[in-house]
Amino acid sequence: MDTLARLEEWKHRFGARDLRPLYRLLQRAASQRFTDAQSLIRLHECLLFLRAYPADAEVMRLAGAALSNFADRVRQVKDREPFEDAAVSGIAGTSFSAVFSYEVAAQLAALYLRQIEIDWDNYERPEKLGPVLRRLLPLTGEDWPVEAHVPFRAWIDAARPPGRSALAWLLAGIGKLPLDARSQADLYDSLELLLLWRVSPPASRSRARWPVRKPYFHSTPLLTRRDFDFELELYGPPLPVKQLPSRQARKALDLIVDTSAMRYRELYGFSHPDARRVFSADAGRGVEIVFFGVPPAWRLPLRAYLGGMFFKNGVPAGYVEVLSLFERAEVGFNLYYTFREGESAWIYARLLRLFRQFLGARCFSVDPYQVGFENDEALESGAFWFYRKLGFRPLNPAAAALTAREEDRLLGRPGYRSSRRTLQELSKSYMLYEYHTAELGAWDRFSVRNFGLRCAAMPVDEPVFRQLAKNWSAEDRVGVEAILRAKQGPSEAYYLRLLQRHARLRAAVIAAGAGV
Repeated sequence: MDTLARLEEWKHRFGARDLRPLYRLLQRAASQRFTDAQSLIRLHECLLFLRAYPADAEVMRLAGAALSNFADRVRQVKDREPFEDAAVSGIAGTSFSAVFSYEVAAQLAALYLRQIEIDWDNYERPEKLGPVLRRLLPLTGEDWPVEAHVPFRAWIDAARPPGRSALAWLLAGIGKLPLDARSQADLYDSLELLLLWRVSPPASRSRARWPVRKPYFHSTPLLTRRDFDFELELYGPPLPVKQLPSRQARKALDLIVDTSAMRYRELYGFSHPDARRVFSADAGRGVEIVFFGVPPAWRLPLRAYLGGMFFKNGVPAGYVEVLSLFERAEVGFNLYYTFREGESAWIYARLLRLFRQFLGARCFSVDPYQVGFENDEALESGAFWFYRKLGFRPLNPAAAALTAREEDRLLGRPGYRSSRRTLQELSKSYMLYEYHTAELGAWDRFSVRNFGLRCAAMPVDEPVFRQLAKNWSAEDRVGVEAILRAKQGPSEAYYLRLLQRHARLRAAVIAAGAGV
């Protein structure tokens, strides 16, 4: 067995008394030359896993040291296309092209001025630049509307000052237009501009870290779903939470955007974070959750937004997005591919405990995409059964019946696995988990979209909640007004707490959203 395969075996050997063979393997891997991309990717992801889940301090040191020089290793590989796959992109010394939103492009351009630029060679929609450049360079109006094959790059190069990139010039020009922030973002986003990012070592997945004061070492086997009670985890004591100082909060937000962008991912809250209120929760076992909401100008009309990233011994391990209304929380959870063999179920339980603690959530919803609907990654990972085995139930009657059939087969046929076609059918349903203190079944037929459609004909000049309450008692209307004020207050967590106390509004919203 080669060095790489033997090293990968150690991802499943936690609890070994003698770690010296692992030390030797790490030292050997650090000096061994790999000239093909796939082997180098396997090595990188294995080292990153061992850095996040170290058996002791020496394993952490050796894995980190081996990751520190990956840019040099990449230069020895001729075919670098495999490094662009979203599951592994962001390795030091690699590059990839992607379309980013205005906010993310501006942040990346400011932080990595020399590493990110317009990918002119692969940008297939240059004609989209015409309407935008006409606002910035009026004389392009002589060229773009009437000529074919307009050299937009030449126009930008002629206008930008020496030393400023075309991307930086374009972003600055849009930022100076007499438009509000949303309109500036819409204008840039209309370009669908392809950017080339040459990933420098400090910003790469190979070396990007959140500071850790006290590492956690895994001297015993990793926790599996069978090693803990999911509901007891949810009802456990509150996690320690602190608000980060402004400078530390900014560093966290920059790291989160970098990590997400290099994986071709953008979350609404990552692009529009409330930088004044960034929190950190110590989840235990080396897991830290950094989370935040969005400022009033970017809030959703009804649901409260919370986004965040979780770090394992300082290594970015995944992200979470929560959309809450009353006690119901829609949770989007993604553990990065590298760490799927880690303590995923336990981490998820700790996240839900935090949302119960911070948001008052007691009913958790998972949308079809999370369990595999039009999501090959979720299908291949068996995401439906991940949630089902934690106690989530499908809401669609057909999916519930199919689940019961599959569970009988799993019990009666050792080694049985659901087919891809079956998983595709199961993924068409929302899944729900309710605490026993919640009103069971209350949210089964509800969806925010149904509620919006039901209220679409209402006048737009006043909030929907106020219109629902117009014939209610004075006390109920006063409560609704307090809720509306809280929606634009410092924290949407308080808005949710007020919602959870207003029984009449809750009943009206559930009824409208269920089509009752």
